Amino acid sequence: MKVIGLMSGTSGDGIDAALVEIRGQGPSLRVRMLSHVTVPYPRSLSRRLLAVASSGTVAEVCHLNVVVGELFARAALRVMQQSRISPQAVKLIGSHGQTVHHLPNVRVEPGVGRIRSTLQIGEPAVIAERTGVATVANFRTRDLAVGGEGAPLAPYAHYVLFRHPQRARLIVNLGGIANVTYLPARPSLRTVRAFDTGPANMVLDALVRHYSRGRELMDRGGRRAARGTADVRLLAKLTAHPFFRRRPPKSTGREEFGEAFVLRVLAEARRRGLRPEHVLATCSRLTAWSVADATRWIRSQVGEVVVGGGGALNRTLMRDLREEFAPTPVYTLEDLGWYSKSLEAVAFAILAYETWHGRCANVPAVTGAKAAVILGVLAPGRHRHPKTPSAGARR
Repeated sequence: MKVIGLMSGTSGDGIDAALVEIRGQGPSLRVRMLSHVTVPYPRSLSRRLLAVASSGTVAEVCHLNVVVGELFARAALRVMQQSRISPQAVKLIGSHGQTVHHLPNVRVEPGVGRIRSTLQIGEPAVIAERTGVATVANFRTRDLAVGGEGAPLAPYAHYVLFRHPQRARLIVNLGGIANVTYLPARPSLRTVRAFDTGPANMVLDALVRHYSRGRELMDRGGRRAARGTADVRLLAKLTAHPFFRRRPPKSTGREEFGEAFVLRVLAEARRRGLRPEHVLATCSRLTAWSVADATRWIRSQVGEVVVGGGGALNRTLMRDLREEFAPTPVYTLEDLGWYSKSLEAVAFAILAYETWHGRCANVPAVTGAKAAVILGVLAPGRHRHPKTPSAGARR
């Protein structure tokens, strides 16, 4: 089955679309990459998405839900065009959407009880209509409904793609938020562990936008941070954030490390008279430290660290990670034959494939869910009448 995965991370900079071919079932899936494209958001839209995540109106969220759906559909069509494959040859699309809010910590609602919530926009009905391809979306909410954090969900794909019979691996994804998946040697889904560790590109990108007055969107290659030195006192203040003391399972997002966090970083940097390159170097080291600190309990068992996500292209961040994990070797996904920017899109193609076949693909040991469940909701393709997976199935 040819499947497209669509992903936009918490950095809100654009859409990754991956076209893959998938065979088999369950953990024995075989996945082959066919094509990948990255479609940047227009700068004005990126700014609106970041703003709506913290202070958007209902009308703006409603409007952007369809705008993002249209852009996700275009990204799917573009990866088909690049591969010279018609929409009729693609069976399924898995769309993560664009997260605008994620509240995995329990809140008690009077008369209802304990509530966890999340919201991803990018209307799947629009994607299905524009492409003609059945589209699975809203993956996180089903895991939340059974008491999970709704994140991270990519560990199922990490288990399928990267488990090793002899070596324990730590898979690190450096997106807007950094997360890790620990795969012991010869793992089962019950022995996989994964969780968010803290901010990654989200904070670095926000700092670059501030210091460049919007002219630059990221520290490409980590060149700015490479000219600076991490400030020990600022780093000590940042590492005191309460998220770093929470035990897994845990997940986070812009609610904890978004605009308010960046403003605190900038205010402290001004008090200390720090130049921009030193602030960027400090926040790069914060990401590397948070990944290493959160995994100290398994460090002695890890044979190698494999890094993906956009942050894998940041040479300063990779240098910091290698220093934190030394002497354990640190590789990138390219060393394993994959493209760092594409992995999360591939993950949601895999999750959609499992949903289509009525199989559970959350990992309760990772998210804290009470049960394994079929993820997502299905928007049928324009010209197809898919067989609906059996409701309520469990592994």
